[in-house]
Amino acid sequence: MSRRRLLGWLAMAAVLVAALTIGVADDGGPRTPEERARNLAETVACPACDGQSVAESDAAASRGIRTLIAERIDQGASDDAIRDELVATWGESILLTPDSSGVGGLVWVLPVVALVLALAGVAYVFWRWRGSAAVHASDADRALVDRALAPSSRASGEDP
Repeated sequence: MSRRRLLGWLAMAAVLVAALTIGVADDGGPRTPEERARNLAETVACPACDGQSVAESDAAASRGIRTLIAERIDQGASDDAIRDELVATWGESILLTPDSSGVGGLVWVLPVVALVLALAGVAYVFWRWRGSAAVHASDADRALVDRALAPSSRASGEDP
């Protein structure tokens, strides 16, 4: 592999690592308790609605959960403690985002791994396809072409 091509692959790998690092980096979280409550409410499903978060829903259950979240934040509870309390009350289906550790972490990792493997597969296929382009003509092929390109006997005035 040429040095230039290797540098290209290394640059692409560096960009991928940087993008993944930036994507999973913690931004420091919300600055105010209201922002924190809103972010937490966006990760909790409305138990009375279909497909809405507690932050989006105006159902009584969602209003109650938003109030509970705000009260628990004022009491100094962590986001994980509030989520655990909601899971204990409503069940695991109350969370819209899967856990990022253990088996739940596979939900976050598998799509990235599948994408990387797919891109590697496509690169390998193109590499093989490019390498197999050297097809050589046989002696029989060359003879056939020579006969086809030879001046015909009729053009020279001879009888066949």
